[in-house]
Amino acid sequence: MDDSSGLKQKKLEFTLAAVSQLSSSSLSSSSSSSSSVIARFSADSGVAELRFHRDSEFIDGFNVDIGTSQLFKLGPVQSLCVSESSGASKEKSYSRAVTIQFRNEDESRDFHSAFEQWQKDVIQGIHLPNGAIAASKSKFDYKIEPSSAKMYFHYYGQLLHQQNMLQDYVRTGTYYAAVIENRVDFTGRVVVDVGAGSGILSLFAAQAGAKHVYAVEASEMAEYARKLIAGNPALVQRITVIKGKVEEVELAEKADILISEPMGTLLVNERMLESYIIARDRFLVPNGKMFPSIGRIHMAPFSDEYLFVEIANKALFWQQQNYYGVDLTPLYGSAFQGYFSQPVVDAFDPRLLVSPPLCHVIDFNEIKEEDLFEIDIPLKFIASVGTRVHGLACWFDVLFNGSAVQRWLTTAPGAPTTHWYQIRCVLSQPIYVMAGQEITGRLHMIAHNAQSYTMYLSLSAKMWGPGAVQGGILQTSSGKLDLKEPYYRMSQPQSYTMAQDQQPQQLLQAQAIPIHTEDLDEAELLRQPSENTGPHLQ
Repeated sequence: MDDSSGLKQKKLEFTLAAVSQLSSSSLSSSSSSSSSVIARFSADSGVAELRFHRDSEFIDGFNVDIGTSQLFKLGPVQSLCVSESSGASKEKSYSRAVTIQFRNEDESRDFHSAFEQWQKDVIQGIHLPNGAIAASKSKFDYKIEPSSAKMYFHYYGQLLHQQNMLQDYVRTGTYYAAVIENRVDFTGRVVVDVGAGSGILSLFAAQAGAKHVYAVEASEMAEYARKLIAGNPALVQRITVIKGKVEEVELAEKADILISEPMGTLLVNERMLESYIIARDRFLVPNGKMFPSIGRIHMAPFSDEYLFVEIANKALFWQQQNYYGVDLTPLYGSAFQGYFSQPVVDAFDPRLLVSPPLCHVIDFNEIKEEDLFEIDIPLKFIASVGTRVHGLACWFDVLFNGSAVQRWLTTAPGAPTTHWYQIRCVLSQPIYVMAGQEITGRLHMIAHNAQSYTMYLSLSAKMWGPGAVQGGILQTSSGKLDLKEPYYRMSQPQSYTMAQDQQPQQLLQAQAIPIHTEDLDEAELLRQPSENTGPHLQ
């Protein structure tokens, strides 16, 4: 990496009229001197700092950690730099303040611009030696709750959870085939494995002839990855394991290929896709390849009376009026809504789908990180059968767009089951539809700092009968769900001899609904969406 592009292009030194320190404990001011002072931005120690010098000597006690400080303008030529305390208190406090006097307004303005740019570099990751980690907060730390991150990395730091993913042979086998069948993309190339886990994808890339693989893993699994890779002597010299977050570590060279398994439930859960995109922006050469390169979220309304009754019945406990002498009914409504706020994770029979699915496309090569903070998907379906609609069924697939072979990894109902299963958002109030009727709605997902999403779902259909000829009366059902807290109902699909509210001939119509899992070429994948079923490009 060329250090001349980056920090050295920014102005590093500013001459100040004066600087003084204000202590929060005594609120007393201590001046450095009446002579001019040099303010110097530096990252020599791996931490972005602002240091003050007078007569070429460092002024002790006046250094500022840029990553934990804020700069305020007090006047045209005076500013206040406030530094966060490093104490044990959980509440953020600012214990040190430095007042800065500039010689003129132009120098004040230039200094503020430089300070903002240095702070931006702290968040994005400053230039550090290969494998080093910036000591200041990264993008990940700013947007993710520490307790959530701790549990997340603890979970993936355990071999039993890595084994669960490795034994998903649909997942692992598809990755292996996508890499090995596209040796032309890997041979002699530099690869970065984002969230390497056990290191299995790094080993695949090395098997395919990669020049060197950087396996970046933030959890304790990094040590197991080193051990596993060391046990494969034919490949060990071409793989370097780096323990740290992709938002923080620095690499010695750019990558020709990124490989990762960043998919969570509904594709976006756990918010690792954002780390995948950050790694793209930080490490990937222009026109480099990403494995996978495209993700699609598929959605369709479904009817499942058994599931609806099962969820509703969970709240019956709270209808007891004499539970050891206590009336539980005041909490029944809250419990009822709470159970319906849990997305259901299981494998379901595709015959339960009420219409052909539509899909929302996320192009990992083009999407910006902030585009994943809020995902808004308009819904429009045509019912294939007359039934009660109980909610929205979702699954995803991803494309490995290799130069030699294009391969899809799908989690669709009816396809071989993966550890992701499928997900269903069940509404507390079903809606009634007839065959040929239009169903509209919206799926709005907002990211939160527990590494997941709050989901807002609404589905609507016109009432049939009197009034329909005058434009119809809309029946609408909506719900709020937390993707972080699903109901794991991971049984195998039930064999439905007859859907709950359907006649046998209606069931046959439902069975004809296509679930697209075949490999499509890129032109067909990205063609202009049709009115009802085409992909919605993000």
